Amino acid sequence: MNPVLTMDSATLSPIHLFLQADWVVKGVMIGLLLASIWTWALIVAFWRRIGKTRKGMTRFERDFWKAEDIDVFYKAEGESELPSARVFAAGVTEWRRSTAGGTIDKSGTRERLATTMGAAVAGEIDKLSDRLNVLATVGSVAPFVGLFGTVWGIMRSFTSIAAAQNTSLAVVAPGIAEALFATAIGLFAAIPAVIAYNRFSHGINRIEASLNRFADGFHTTLSRQLDGSR
Repeated sequence: MNPVLTMDSATLSPIHLFLQADWVVKGVMIGLLLASIWTWALIVAFWRRIGKTRKGMTRFERDFWKAEDIDVFYKAEGESELPSARVFAAGVTEWRRSTAGGTIDKSGTRERLATTMGAAVAGEIDKLSDRLNVLATVGSVAPFVGLFGTVWGIMRSFTSIAAAQNTSLAVVAPGIAEALFATAIGLFAAIPAVIAYNRFSHGINRIEASLNRFADGFHTTLSRQLDGSR
């Protein structure tokens, strides 16, 4: 009877494949599993951060456009950690500096406000994007790391054939199974990372667009005040 057909199904379990793997393949598997755990931790953290940020920004901007006095609103919300609040605080700070003197340079004030709030938007997006590159790195590198484990396992299988002088599938099957398992772990780490990276990049782009719209609207409000000043 073919020995492959009588193999215990437990020999194909992930734990057995790991225990029987070569030390190089084991290292690849452990590295990919750690990368997968890190990836899922980042996915959960980003999902919570982006969701919380978007809800907070929606509330902040709604309250801002309802406010009748910018100075009163700044005292109440100026210390908030929300991206839109930081952009707002940057604009108010620059406004106060530019209008502190007796003579106001309207054109220069508008340019400085636009530059300051634009820089604040860029800074907040950089903070939100922190560690997002880790997902891109895992998504692009993990399949190749798994492929390395696959190649190594297949090389080990050929070595077993040469040592045993036997071309039976039972000789090469363990090494091939280990190799394919390494590839599977690589894909398990890479696929969620790629999907999450694309999804979160889209979410951050939407936040950036919202911040730019808020900055433009606030800039317009301050410009109207400049037009009414002497």
